[in-house]
Amino acid sequence: MATPRPRIRLDRNEITKGETIEVKTLVSHTMESGQRRDGDGNTIPRKIINTFKCEFEGQVVFSCDIEPAVSANPYFQFNVAPPRSGTLTFTWIDDDGTEITATEDVVVN
Repeated sequence: MATPRPRIRLDRNEITKGETIEVKTLVSHTMESGQRRDGDGNTIPRKIINTFKCEFEGQVVFSCDIEPAVSANPYFQFNVAPPRSGTLTFTWIDDDGTEITATEDVVVN
C-alpha cells in the first residue's frame, strides 16, 4: 500500500492583516471501498479518509466529515483569514485511525 502523500497549495504565504488566503489541498490515499475481495475470497476492509480538518494555531478553521462516495484522492478548496502570523495544520483521518498531517506557515504583516 502506498504511503499517503498530502499536497497543499496556498495562493500566498504572506498577507496583510484582514486579507484571505486561498487554500487547496489534496491527499493521495489508497481508498478501499470495503466491497472488493482479495485473492482468497476475503472481503478487503473499508479504508477511506472520513475526516478532514484545518487548524490555525490549534483553532479549527475548516472541517468536514467525508462520506463513502468520496473520490480516491480527496480535494478541498477554501479560504482562510488568519488574524496573525502562525501555522496552518492540515489533518486527514482514515477508517483505521491513521492520521496524515501537514503544515504551512503563514506571515501576516
